[in-house]
Amino acid sequence: MNFDPYKNSILSIILKIWTLFLILFNGTNIYAQSSDHAKTNIGLVYPLSSNWTSAPRDTNSFSLNLIAGVSAAERGITIAGFSNIIHNDVRGLQVAGFSNHVGKNADGTMVAGFLNTYGSGKGVSVAGFANIARSSSGAQIAGFLNKGGDVSSLQIAGFSNFARNVKGVQIAGFMNVAKKVKGTQLSFINVADSAGTQIGIINLAKNGEESIGVTIDENQTTLLTFRSGGKVMYGILGVGYNFNNKRDKYAYEAGLGAHLLNIESFRLNTELVSGSLESFKGGSYFKSTFRLLPAFKITRSLEIFGGPSINYVNTNTEEGRKLTTKYISSWTRNNGRDLYGFYVGYTAGLQVIF
Repeated sequence: MNFDPYKNSILSIILKIWTLFLILFNGTNIYAQSSDHAKTNIGLVYPLSSNWTSAPRDTNSFSLNLIAGVSAAERGITIAGFSNIIHNDVRGLQVAGFSNHVGKNADGTMVAGFLNTYGSGKGVSVAGFANIARSSSGAQIAGFLNKGGDVSSLQIAGFSNFARNVKGVQIAGFMNVAKKVKGTQLSFINVADSAGTQIGIINLAKNGEESIGVTIDENQTTLLTFRSGGKVMYGILGVGYNFNNKRDKYAYEAGLGAHLLNIESFRLNTELVSGSLESFKGGSYFKSTFRLLPAFKITRSLEIFGGPSINYVNTNTEEGRKLTTKYISSWTRNNGRDLYGFYVGYTAGLQVIF
């Protein structure tokens, strides 16, 4: 019995399938097609496709490549196991296991496991890692990073968004950076030359307001605080010390605030913060606080404030249970070891405004 390694190899199977693709999709006009008309392209990787070496000059209405495809333009659905490379414009849907790369305009939807890059876009770009564009008027959604020049819609990233000018919304897990924002930045850190609305713990803008202050509350927790934001919303970050405790004495808090009223030298602020007292040796004391804080400017840059607060506490430490004795409502779990409760307190402070 004779054994033919060619007929029984994986290469033989691939070649047979490849020949079938050529017959089904191109027929007898494989070489006679004009690059001026939209084509159907089936391939493995350039130049092993039905468009052969003319692929970089061709416009396709449908393109399917098992590894990677190259074309001049796309006008429909483009799918590649690894990467799509389009030199000019695309309209429609591009899907790639790793990356999509468009030289000029992208109008439609781009989905990639890792990266999308394009000149300008109208539509939705979704990538596991990053979207990078010169300008975008659609949505960019990435697991890690979006980078665009002029953005006039939405950027969402797990870590950071970067843009020159934004007319829309930037949402990131850690940081938004832009030059000029006519819209909203939402992240832990927001940075802009000029900004509309910034919602984050740290907000930096030339047309914004930053202040450094000192606060004290009903438990004798004293904090050095940094407040930053715009005309309405601002972020709060504080670290400090509790003078009642000997063990759970290191304090921190973070949250958001809003200026409800701003009349000459008087402001009425509300703040919602969460914080903790730590010994870093086990045990926990967590507190969430809603504050109503009237504030008065003594000078243009010096402000005093103070007002009532409603607090929710959760602690399993002896010092934490002793900090508050009068509760609106309280309850315990784990045989009294864990205490939960609501109580009324206060916060007062002094801050220097920049």
